[in-house]
Amino acid sequence: MLSEIQLERYAEVLLWGLRIARSKPFKRGDVVLVRFNLDAVPLAQILERRLLEQGMNPVRRLHPTPEMEKNFFKLANRRQLVFDPPGEDTLYRHLNGSIFLHAPASITHLSGIDPKKISRFTLSKKYLRDILEEREQTGAFSWTLCMLPTNDLAQHARIPLDEYSQQIVKACFLNRRDPVAQWKSIFRKAAIIKKWLNGMDVKHYHIESEHIDLIVTPGEQRRWIGISGHNIPSFELFLSPDWRGTSGVYFADQPSYRSGNLVHQVRLTFKKGAAVSIDAESGGAFVQQQLSMDRGASRIGEFSLTDKRFSKIDRFMANTLFDENFGGQWGNCHIAMGSSYADTFDGDVQTLSGEKKTRLGFNTSALHWDLVNTEKKRVTAHLADGRHTTIYENGCFTY
Repeated sequence: MLSEIQLERYAEVLLWGLRIARSKPFKRGDVVLVRFNLDAVPLAQILERRLLEQGMNPVRRLHPTPEMEKNFFKLANRRQLVFDPPGEDTLYRHLNGSIFLHAPASITHLSGIDPKKISRFTLSKKYLRDILEEREQTGAFSWTLCMLPTNDLAQHARIPLDEYSQQIVKACFLNRRDPVAQWKSIFRKAAIIKKWLNGMDVKHYHIESEHIDLIVTPGEQRRWIGISGHNIPSFELFLSPDWRGTSGVYFADQPSYRSGNLVHQVRLTFKKGAAVSIDAESGGAFVQQQLSMDRGASRIGEFSLTDKRFSKIDRFMANTLFDENFGGQWGNCHIAMGSSYADTFDGDVQTLSGEKKTRLGFNTSALHWDLVNTEKKRVTAHLADGRHTTIYENGCFTY
């Protein structure tokens, strides 16, 4: 597990991430939601102290235990499944920040639950995510999250708990006296790469690996973003493309756990922007159900690349936060099926209405599921003037 010093450093990094993820500065009296699992209480206590010292108003939310969550999905009727406590929307309309401390005691306890029931619950909470997205667009809200080691995570990653913990320590630079300084350095280096990427007039990207042959079209008014304080750790640079320009084959060689279900070797074939063929070595029925959750679930909402020079993660961690930032030998790319990110809009995000999102090809869905490929690959940018240039190869951006 993490030492007291490492937990203090973790809190410092999380608060740095929360600050830089917001376009307007925090002020005394702001409301910050701190959500946490039971095993994350020690870090939650440190964060509460620090938030109070800064004049903030922390709101605590303990997540249900695996048994509570399983009972809820087993026993809740249709009304109970979509119930929100009075005042929930009011709280969300007044939040200025949110920190989630993910420390699951189990990641497979929902494997026997009907996925449709989980989907109904997820869809019923979309309006709360929409509220926070609107507040983030105005600069009034930001969020970050992290993960702490648990026995269950280590067991499903098939590595000892102490080794699992060390992956977290080195990935988040908690073995440094000043981890925030290291994050600031990566932030500056990533800014240079993003400026380079955003300076290109790209018609489409071509992703090629042993099992991938995919075209992704950025579309109009898009920009690459990432390493922005959201998610600790986060080494990916990404954009939300025009979903209508996606075609070809994508393959996720890395396993993925979602809602208690393990899927492996997922292969998606895209035509006219939608996944028309969905296969998997394991968990195929679950993948098909998830990608039919709503109209946008079968469309791409994100395309991402991670540079292995930034990421120290070199093991499968059985958790998307770390797995989508895998460095290893060849870095990684991933796509997210479902919802897109409005902050990849290259313009005033406050002008990005629902109608404008639709016109520009930003995808909307209750789903957002990252599927990761760690194979050796090349990503080529085909430019509007007919030229093409390799932007990513051998696990690194070529800048």
